[in-house]
Amino acid sequence: MSHQEEAQGTAQDTLEGLCLLAGLGTPWAAPGGAGRGVWGEGRLGVSAESAAPVTRSRIKRKNLIFSWIFNEYPTFVKQDTRRFISQETGNLYIAKVEPLDVGNYTCVVTNTVTKTRVQGPLTPLVLRSDGVMGEYEPKIEVQFPEVVHVAKGSSVKLECFALGNPAPSISWRRVDGVPFPRKVDLRKASGVLEIPYFQQEDAGTYECVAENSRGKNTVKGKLSFYAPPHLIEKPQDVQKLIDDSLVWECKATGKPKPSYRWMKNGENLESAEERIQVANGILSISRLTLSDTGMYQCVAGNKHGEVYSNAELRVIAVAPDFSHDQLKSQTLVKVGGDILIECKPMMSPWGVISWWKGSEPLQGSSRLRFLKFSSGKRRPKEGNIFAALLRNHRYNVLLFR
Repeated sequence: MSHQEEAQGTAQDTLEGLCLLAGLGTPWAAPGGAGRGVWGEGRLGVSAESAAPVTRSRIKRKNLIFSWIFNEYPTFVKQDTRRFISQETGNLYIAKVEPLDVGNYTCVVTNTVTKTRVQGPLTPLVLRSDGVMGEYEPKIEVQFPEVVHVAKGSSVKLECFALGNPAPSISWRRVDGVPFPRKVDLRKASGVLEIPYFQQEDAGTYECVAENSRGKNTVKGKLSFYAPPHLIEKPQDVQKLIDDSLVWECKATGKPKPSYRWMKNGENLESAEERIQVANGILSISRLTLSDTGMYQCVAGNKHGEVYSNAELRVIAVAPDFSHDQLKSQTLVKVGGDILIECKPMMSPWGVISWWKGSEPLQGSSRLRFLKFSSGKRRPKEGNIFAALLRNHRYNVLLFR
């Protein structure tokens, strides 16, 4: 047998394991008791909860569709106010069984992934003849959990069905009185409330009301909204010079609110140095060095998952270069006027700029000053020529008076 054939066989065995439980359901209609006779109520079971653990682990319930054949294929049970098929358990419920319900029932389970379908054995439904059923108020047999956690953007279905005589009607409402939006699929006859594309505003307490002429019963449950982290702002690859600063910001939405951490080259980034700071998704590094080069990763997470974003930092060294901002070869200045000569080379790390007049280095005086990262002026004499010699320090401008 090939691997593919074996996988299909495993899936089919699982489905049969579920269907074979149909015979364990009550093959009549009504449980015993006073007043429960010819017209009954009941459940034909094909419960996934009762399946062997080994089979439950092989197929996810969301990939299964339950249906029931009445007597012969292709006659399937149609759901209405009296009949309900739970897609959670596979059970068939019939409220106020009538003579037309008598017959053989067969459960059918379809796997939407493998496209396979299997049937269980026949399960007969017969009527009791030891009495006549009286009227009674609704008894809710199918109900949803007290709390259901629903992911943002997903679809949620709530099931609710009640047995009773007369057959109860099912209605839904939000306890806070907020009306249902148009997107809500409210199928009262089948006892299913479906809310697609679940959002924060859909969270709240929902109530199913089962009612007939003898009374009513209700069940409530809370839908809780959650959202795995989703990145809305990511760091981008960047190239920086030595001694520059870096600021990367990482933002994510989610509920609960995501927390952040940063990694470098696959390891958690610790703020061991004062120049490296991590806070609320922001990574800042001052006075960059060549050792800061690497692949960085922002990780945003909450209890529902984590998301990652990568960015590369390249820190480079550049030899002094005047090609982007050269000094003018000649500048005309009025005698007695002021002049500003700026020296703006490209280099990394930043170096020292010294000024020369001809072959003589210039020294600071009352007329001449060197300023850090500023501007300078000089009162020139005719024919003077000045050049910049780059070394390693932080003077980049000359001031003349």
